[in-house]
Amino acid sequence: MLYINCPHCGMRSQNEFSYGGDASVKRPELNKEVSDQEWDDFVYNRKSLRGKHLELWQHISGCRQWIKVERDTSTHEIFRTFKAEEEVA
Repeated sequence: MLYINCPHCGMRSQNEFSYGGDASVKRPELNKEVSDQEWDDFVYNRKSLRGKHLELWQHISGCRQWIKVERDTSTHEIFRTFKAEEEVA
């Protein structure tokens, strides 16, 4: 069982959260024309990363806020959590 430290609510069980994907993926700019290939890349074409990276999670059974989680996908170790709007260095 994973435990995630929600920056809004504190330590909670993974069962309270929903995985939202890779936090490094950037949505195409609004009101800008994008090609079908750019849109396909955004929606469908993702790398299956192994190791430490940032993910988005939503605290669905708590504050309902989106957060960023720095996690190792090989070991499931969670290093840090951040509010969604926080910049991560």
